Amino acid sequence: MVFNLLTRRFLAGFAIASCLVGAVPLISMAQSGLPGLTLFGGAKGDDNLNYRLDFGGRAGGWDRYRLRLPAKKMKLAVAQFAISYPDYYQGTFDPKSVELQVQGKSVKLKEVVWNKENNLLEIFPEDPVPANTKVEIWLENVKNPTSGGMFYFNCQIMSPGDLPLLRYLGTWVIQIS
Repeated sequence: MVFNLLTRRFLAGFAIASCLVGAVPLISMAQSGLPGLTLFGGAKGDDNLNYRLDFGGRAGGWDRYRLRLPAKKMKLAVAQFAISYPDYYQGTFDPKSVELQVQGKSVKLKEVVWNKENNLLEIFPEDPVPANTKVEIWLENVKNPTSGGMFYFNCQIMSPGDLPLLRYLGTWVIQIS
């Protein structure tokens, strides 16, 4: 009987220790600036886009956002990228420090417009980005908001020769700590 009691306590302690050891890598990964585990409020399934914050995503700090678009999402050629963000995001962008990477190579930009009043960043490549290519949008010299939180950055695109309507591509759920 005493042996059973000790065995139960040992197993309970072992189970708790296992949970703690398993949680440490998740906590570390969530702090690295990569999209981690989202329990509540993430974008739906295939709409969730990957990103990386190169300098840790610290509130009030300077950062570089690498917003990724996989080739499978890029079903059409793209003449314009439009990134909208919530009005409670109080960070700043540097339109002169935006870079577009297609298949790992930098692409010339015609224009980058930061429309602060409408919470919109518009990126116009010099030539349309071909369909079915991997794209990364690098936002350099970003000043993160002083209050942390979860911010939904929505990506829309416009194809060349298209009606002037933006098509929704996905959402980056960006965590600032």
